[in-house]
Amino acid sequence: MSPPENPNGAGLAAPSDPAQSQPPAKSKGKKKDEKKDDDLSEEDLALKEQLELYVVRAQDADPGVQKLALESMRQEIRSATSSMTSVPKPLKFLRPHYGTLKSYFETMPDSDLKRYMADILSVLALTMSAEGERESLKYRLLGSEGDIGSWGHEYVRNLAGEIAQEFQKRQDDDMPIDALMELVQQIVSFHMKHNAEPEAVDLLMEVEDLDLLVEHVDSTNYKRTCLYLTSSSKYLPAPDDMLALDIAYTIYMKFEDLASALRIALLLDKSMQYVKQVYTATDDPQLKKQFSFIIARHGLAMEIDDEIAADDNDKEILQEIVNNAKLSEGYLTLARDIEVMEPKSPEDIYKVHLIDGRGASSSLDSARQNLAATFVNAFVNAGFGQDKLMTAPSDSSSSGASGNWLFKNKEHGKASAAASLGMILLWDTDSGLAQLDKYLHSNDAHVVAGALLGIGIVTCGVKNDCDPALAILMEYINKDDTNIRIGAILGLGIAYAGSQKEELKTYLSTVLGDSQSTLEVLIFSAIALGLVFVGSCNEEIAQSIILALMERSDTELAEPIIRLLPVALGLLYLGKQESVEATAEVSKTFDEKIRKYCDVTLMSLAYAGTGNVLKVQKLLGICSQHLEKGETHQGPAVLGIALIAMAEELGAEMAVRSLERLLQYGEQNIRRAVPLSLGILCISNPKVNVMDTLSRLSHDADADVSMAAIISLGLIGAGTNNARIAGMLRNLSSYYYKEAAHLFCVRIAQGLVHLGKGLLTLSPYHSDRFLLSPMALGGLVTVLHACLDMKSTILGKYHYILYIIVLAMQPRMLLTVDEDLKPLSVPVRVGQAVDVVGQAGRPKTITGFQTHSTPVLLAAGERAELATEKYIPLTSVLEGFVILKKNPEYNEE
Repeated sequence: MSPPENPNGAGLAAPSDPAQSQPPAKSKGKKKDEKKDDDLSEEDLALKEQLELYVVRAQDADPGVQKLALESMRQEIRSATSSMTSVPKPLKFLRPHYGTLKSYFETMPDSDLKRYMADILSVLALTMSAEGERESLKYRLLGSEGDIGSWGHEYVRNLAGEIAQEFQKRQDDDMPIDALMELVQQIVSFHMKHNAEPEAVDLLMEVEDLDLLVEHVDSTNYKRTCLYLTSSSKYLPAPDDMLALDIAYTIYMKFEDLASALRIALLLDKSMQYVKQVYTATDDPQLKKQFSFIIARHGLAMEIDDEIAADDNDKEILQEIVNNAKLSEGYLTLARDIEVMEPKSPEDIYKVHLIDGRGASSSLDSARQNLAATFVNAFVNAGFGQDKLMTAPSDSSSSGASGNWLFKNKEHGKASAAASLGMILLWDTDSGLAQLDKYLHSNDAHVVAGALLGIGIVTCGVKNDCDPALAILMEYINKDDTNIRIGAILGLGIAYAGSQKEELKTYLSTVLGDSQSTLEVLIFSAIALGLVFVGSCNEEIAQSIILALMERSDTELAEPIIRLLPVALGLLYLGKQESVEATAEVSKTFDEKIRKYCDVTLMSLAYAGTGNVLKVQKLLGICSQHLEKGETHQGPAVLGIALIAMAEELGAEMAVRSLERLLQYGEQNIRRAVPLSLGILCISNPKVNVMDTLSRLSHDADADVSMAAIISLGLIGAGTNNARIAGMLRNLSSYYYKEAAHLFCVRIAQGLVHLGKGLLTLSPYHSDRFLLSPMALGGLVTVLHACLDMKSTILGKYHYILYIIVLAMQPRMLLTVDEDLKPLSVPVRVGQAVDVVGQAGRPKTITGFQTHSTPVLLAAGERAELATEKYIPLTSVLEGFVILKKNPEYNEE
């Protein structure tokens, strides 16, 4: 029995004097019984007696009497199920009679009355049937076909739960499910009308029929339904996740929310035909421009053909946007608006005057100091087109100052110095190629190599119809000098990352298959192929990289840089899950020195950004083994945990905690990789707990751990100008003033924190953390794997690998433009994004906002919304370039 109702509850009569309501009791047994009834008010008592009478009458021989009794019972129950804070009274009072009615039901002849009785039993079963009996559903299926919602929400919910269990059982036993599906139709339509979209979606997922959703959605609830579908897809096992996204895509297309449909199309694997569908679904040229901006931000290489835009003029405009030609201009507009055009020198970043005492003026290894300054200068002035070292005009002659800085670097340092010019002129192809051209005629092979790499960097992510980078770099790819070849090959990889250009496949594959090529050239051409064909699952290239790996001699396999070959192979399958399995099988036949390394790397890259829990567990298992010296495959396993878990917030937090455990109990080679993992989990998103962990590790006794932690401090603060991290790095620079290698890492980290003077981000995610750009992730993964062995790569002569990070660099801006693509300043509110999935009503999507006028910067986890009714944005996610059109209904007061 449930606890007695509070007699003074709302709308109930106060208890009357017991003496009036009943004659005094005779015996002890009666006393107890009476006490129970005593607690009830007059009304309740009357109700109870009434219901008991109905129960007796419902078993009457006369069908007329029966019908009346059942009608009345039904009325009572219906009127009481409105509130669900406590068990409704009629259900409570009928509880003792449930069994009686059940057994009587079995004896009734088949008639309308029997169905009527079934309806009532179905509702009573809501509170009375035993767990797992599914009686409510049983009687519902026997009952009449009346409106299901009239019994109240709780009843419908309960039925939905029972249907899910019954469906499983019937599927296992191969029984028909048609009757169930009719019920499902009713329940879904009820849920959709009553703002319970998530419940409708859950039920349809349980009965594996999401297609039903499309016909029940209407224009008022399609956004909430799709939001639930897309956000739950992260937690669904394959192939259900793709199915959920597919349905969301269909719904968005049905209601012509095309920008949202495009985002889903980019997330799905078979994206090209879907993307085309989105374009052809509208005739509005402005919308097509907005789609092109989204595609350019995602880095998808796409030809605008006649289907998409019939008019040549439109075609040209759209192709220009897809090629990202507007990026440099938009970025500089932002820079001017925020007033940071003034070039900064490395000294402005180091802020030596703030450090007291030693280390303020360390005259250590000046070549390495200058090399560090080159990188800092390149990172800080990235994309601004001017700086104080490379582009500053000098008085005597045009090549004076830039030449001077170039030659303050030793041999391979000159390569990075020349390439840094590419970074400074980032995205500005015309002036970039013009300024780099003079270095191509230098007599110094290193300078030429750097200039070639610079050409790749300038054109990174910006495509051009006449392909200048391809034309220039192709000439140098077969030169005799190794450095020049590497410069040209890496330049091609950066310039055409993600473009899947066929010509590059033939050229670079010949370099890979050439037995004359040195190991370095081989490795960099494999990396370049991996970047150009990132996530393409291209079998031919996979074959040629596998062959290159198999033909390596033992001495070559002992080289530290060989670790990039498996990475190149993994890049081909980045985020493509099962597609990697055939290649992974082949990798088991490799030399045992590299077999496990290759296996772990392939798995971690194939599942990167998928949030696949089983793979994370598998990698944690690999990390828990204690191995003898010389095994290196645990490093990529640790990185893999971060790469897989970075897909969603919850997984990322759990990964941070698992990494803490690995720090405490793991072997040395695991500890070396943990800081880098933390760096990629919170990239450009300085979370305080991670910052503190890295700060602690940056003073670690093990040099590799501390260097990795320093670089990771730079990664989590990349482009944020975070004052706390900047302070930590300044202190570290005086702490390590005698350690050249550490100091170099500190400088690199300082450059990263002030990336693009704080206007850039390295996060591979965009569109509200919904889409993952494969090129950006590919670039980050390559750099992180190189950092697993810093001494031989970044601190050795391969420091230019750091430039691959340019693939992930994107302005973290919101730039609103009008229909002619001219910047348009409007007020926007920027605040912390709030997760509103499945919340009731219309909750606010941001909290703690400030109002600014565009262009504005968006930090990690922030979201913007327009603060004016005057314009309507053509996309729901305000990020990057957003086209606004005037609101026709707006009238100025």
